[in-house]
Amino acid sequence: MTAPTGEIYRIDWLPGTDILHGTCHCGAQHTAEDPVEMWEWMLGHPEGHFEGPDS
Repeated sequence: MTAPTGEIYRIDWLPGTDILHGTCHCGAQHTAEDPVEMWEWMLGHPEGHFEGPDS
């Protein structure tokens, strides 16, 4: 998904699991099983966003 500002959000499904792996435009990464949780995390700037995996 590309927002009007050019920010890119990426969510990958890990095959064989129920896990989603998200990478935010800021570089932070997060995993979750619930798609709603993933989008809330991605759109929740700056809360919960720190550079690095599983932030």
